[in-house]
Amino acid sequence: MDVMQRIDEAVKSNPIVIFMKGTPQMPSCGFSARAAEALINTGVEFSYVNVLTDPEIFENLPRYADWPTFPQIYINHELTGGGDIIIEMFQNGQLKTVCEEAVAKG
Repeated sequence: MDVMQRIDEAVKSNPIVIFMKGTPQMPSCGFSARAAEALINTGVEFSYVNVLTDPEIFENLPRYADWPTFPQIYINHELTGGGDIIIEMFQNGQLKTVCEEAVAKG
């Protein structure tokens, strides 16, 4: 399976997935840390991909949805945004609702 197929599989097989530097428990950059914390604080289960452990994904993810930076958060199999957007959604209460709806859909 090529790298774009692997990215697509991660997006399509998880209602919520964050491609981040590090893990939610041990993030390796501030943006990834804040985005993961916002997702954790929704109380909704989500998946993650540590782009630092997979150089192919790190190199090619920006092409997948034409988004140049990390983290990238996909909800309902679509790019929702990066760290700033997710944090804003968390602060205004949208993130929890969107995440709960995504998990309910499966």
